[in-house]
Amino acid sequence: MASWNSRDFASRVALRAEAHYGDRVVRCFARRPSSVHALLASAVERNASGDALVDGELRLTWRELHDRAAAIATGLRRRGIGRGDRVVLLLGNCVQFVESLFALVRLGAVFVPVSTRMAKPELAHVLAHCGAVGIIHGAELADRLPQPGEAPALKWRFAVGAGVRESEAFDALREQGPQAEPAAVGEEDVADILYTSGTTGAPKGAMQTHLNVVHGALVYRHCMQLDERDRSIICVPMGHTTGLTALIGAVTACAGCLVIMPAFDARAFLALAAAERMTHTVLVPAMYNLCLLQADFERLDLSAWRVGGYGGAPMPAATIARLAEAAPGLGLINIYGATETAAGVTLMPPELTAEHRDSVGLVAPGAEILVMGEDGREAVAGETGELWIGGPGVVKGYWDNPAATAAEFTGGFWHSGDLGSIDAQGFVRVHDRKKDMINRGGYKIYSAEVESVLSEHPGVLESAVVAKPCPVLGERVHAFVALRGPALTAAQLQSFCSEKLSDYKVPETFSLLDHPLPRNANGKVMKRLLRDELLSSSRQ
Repeated sequence: MASWNSRDFASRVALRAEAHYGDRVVRCFARRPSSVHALLASAVERNASGDALVDGELRLTWRELHDRAAAIATGLRRRGIGRGDRVVLLLGNCVQFVESLFALVRLGAVFVPVSTRMAKPELAHVLAHCGAVGIIHGAELADRLPQPGEAPALKWRFAVGAGVRESEAFDALREQGPQAEPAAVGEEDVADILYTSGTTGAPKGAMQTHLNVVHGALVYRHCMQLDERDRSIICVPMGHTTGLTALIGAVTACAGCLVIMPAFDARAFLALAAAERMTHTVLVPAMYNLCLLQADFERLDLSAWRVGGYGGAPMPAATIARLAEAAPGLGLINIYGATETAAGVTLMPPELTAEHRDSVGLVAPGAEILVMGEDGREAVAGETGELWIGGPGVVKGYWDNPAATAAEFTGGFWHSGDLGSIDAQGFVRVHDRKKDMINRGGYKIYSAEVESVLSEHPGVLESAVVAKPCPVLGERVHAFVALRGPALTAAQLQSFCSEKLSDYKVPETFSLLDHPLPRNANGKVMKRLLRDELLSSSRQ
């Protein structure tokens, strides 16, 4: 069976079995930094004078980033923040986010990044739930902060930017003189808490340990063959696990350079990629599509771009083909992972992407994936079941939520909620979310399969397939389709799908859109909103 471990990893990177979190045995990189702070210290040792961060006109070396983080840690310690304390980061993509992250792990504190789109009641819930003692926020987001009493443990508020009377200026934390010594932390100590989207209830706080983050960063470094010569652009949210581990963590692990974009704009991204000689990044498929729509794509010098990670949705075959033609030196790597896994648990070797575009790749070094049937037994090769994920990247549970931890973890394996399969060669396929599977009169339909077919039509930019309630069959297939150019009719799309799908899988109704599908801050399509819209329109 093919896997990353059976490739050339054995000769380059040693893994070994280790006991962690009481009852888990996982395979980890034998040589690794002992903490997130040690990951930064290793980058300084390897490339002290090399570019670490670029944010507009500001450029920091690894030594400068380390020293700035240490100065902020000293300021935080003087205010009483230390080991185990939780501090929320309500920041967009900026240097201060990275400085704060490394300052907090230096103290052994826990950073809790949240989306800048988070509404005020959601933020109050997170602050209260994790017992945060501090928050570092953008000045423009001050109106999101809770009222006194809504977050009882909150003592400190620090604003990046001016004009917030209730918050101390972030720059006041930069203490000169003797620096706070790095705290002694264990690999199983919590480094950060990432709150899930909460689509099925209140958000849960996944506890990512230092081992989770460090191992995940090394997975990306080794699988993508990154080193100190690599330059990456981050334009996905820093506070999402992709931004944290696949970009900030991976670039720190290889001591390369991270170029910061506050938000993604295709034209600006391409111009910056050319100017900074970008070699690597991770995007969602829709971002690649938007790049290909820009006239500058083929005019700009993007010859340095060699690694393009993607995940969160299938990459249309047409997009893979167009990228191969427009950027022949670019290797595309499909990645599958989640907040609860800290990093990708599968990655597709770039030379196999075009041949296996329906797969999310091979199981990553150290990771384990089981395909489990509803009877609690492992499925045979090729059969579909729920993907259970184990390994050193899997979090040890949810913060202050033992019921959810007990329900979603079994023997160290996290129940992903994804339906998938693994073939005899080891290629992993994700067919659908359990809750997104459509049941049409007893026929099970995976929405991802229908979306994959729709993506092959040249006039389709993206699509989302959902269940439409039916009093006779229970559910029918409905497709929301964002069009790329000239108008298409539902009949044309239906005919196209009929040539490639069984008749019961073909969408019976369509919503044809001239704008992109709604997405959350992590770039994933918000099917819940589409279902609500469909339900509302059917009642009218």
